[in-house]
Amino acid sequence: MKSGSKSQLGIWPLIALVIGSVIGGGAFNLPSDITQGAHTGAILIGWVITGAGILSLGLSFQNLNNKQPELNGGIFAYAKAGFGQFMGFNSAWGYWCSAFLGNVAFATLFVSALGYFFPILNGRNAASIICASIILWAVHFLVLQGVKSASLVNAATTIAKLIPILLFIILGFFAFDSDIFTQDFWGTAPLNWDSIQNQVKSTMLITLWVFVGFEGAVVLSGRARNRGDVGRATVFGLLCTLSIYVLLFIISAGIMGKEQLAGLKNPSLAYVLEAAVGEWGAALVNIGLVISVLGAWLGWTILAAEIPYIAGKEKVFPSFFSKENRHSSPSRSLFLSNLLIQLFLLTFLISDKPYQLAYSLASSAILIPYLFAALYQIKYSMREDSQDRTRNLIVGFIAAAYSIWLLYAAGLSYLLLTLLIYLPGILIYAAAQKEYKQKIFAGKEAVAAVVIVILAIIAVAMLFLGRISV
Repeated sequence: MKSGSKSQLGIWPLIALVIGSVIGGGAFNLPSDITQGAHTGAILIGWVITGAGILSLGLSFQNLNNKQPELNGGIFAYAKAGFGQFMGFNSAWGYWCSAFLGNVAFATLFVSALGYFFPILNGRNAASIICASIILWAVHFLVLQGVKSASLVNAATTIAKLIPILLFIILGFFAFDSDIFTQDFWGTAPLNWDSIQNQVKSTMLITLWVFVGFEGAVVLSGRARNRGDVGRATVFGLLCTLSIYVLLFIISAGIMGKEQLAGLKNPSLAYVLEAAVGEWGAALVNIGLVISVLGAWLGWTILAAEIPYIAGKEKVFPSFFSKENRHSSPSRSLFLSNLLIQLFLLTFLISDKPYQLAYSLASSAILIPYLFAALYQIKYSMREDSQDRTRNLIVGFIAAAYSIWLLYAAGLSYLLLTLLIYLPGILIYAAAQKEYKQKIFAGKEAVAAVVIVILAIIAVAMLFLGRISV
């Protein structure tokens, strides 16, 4: 795409894409989700770990985007450049799965917010699926008009969604009670390292989930007017959202105790504000959630379509995915992404907690793409000769350590369930390699494929035996 093209994105649309993709539905249910298995002290430790890890990943993306501008698509291009075609494919596949599963989570929260005003939408019936489906295909139509147009709409919804969140922070500040905040700060059980570690681990997928999408500007780097804006938008957007999330938790924990927060319905932020200012507070947050989810849904739809589209153009996915329409929108990858979302909306009927299921799988699926991006930051920095080499190595090691810690914190169950998502990708990869007349597996790639297959079979067996569950 030529520089200066009208279809290219400036820094403000890129910042809006980062903030709009990150601050989605997760922010509005954060107080309940994060207190399910942890007390305030452990949660604050979790935020410190998450802040350091996410900022390190963001700085890694910024550095690699500046040093390797030819690698469009970032999140999978780094894995491919550093570790070969198969790892690049798995990174793209995992990111794509995370993106469309994230949209399933957004759909559940969207219906929950509307359910506050229209009780027929309880999130567990056909009416909820129909409502979510209408929005799904409306967003599909908008993105078909072009990524540029959709990004401008996303910028507008980003501004709109921040209003109720900022109002919550302002109003909540006056309702904050330090005695409630410090009550059972570490829990009532005897304080020991194992207890704190387990509590911190329980927060990891949740704090990751509310940041998934921060790399949106990197994914769209090929559509940026100025490559330098991509890194700046990523880091600036991360700092803004990290500040907002920590404030949302601290204020919520100063209005309600842990047990109250953990027992709230979706979206829990609404009921926290209701406790502080009355029913109008819940209505305000639910309206804000509707706007927020629509914006995040739009932003993630762009990302979900863009990844397989770029992977198709880079000959990582089959060329089928690289088809554009007359508005330069990735029409085929967009349709397949939304078709998969439509199928996953059926979890409204079979899961007790469809939102938690969707965001947990979305978070787990993106762990491998994040890890390989961090490892490439280390690999690239080790062989470069520049003044910032040491700094970049430290950033890379922190990002890699954070990614590995997330895999550990997620636990065996989610890791195995995630590999079930990666399993069908092997068939798509084989089809792509055959189309481009390339050897299917090179070197040790066959070993990696066999490991995925074996662990996926174990996951199926454990599901059947009831050892793990969805």
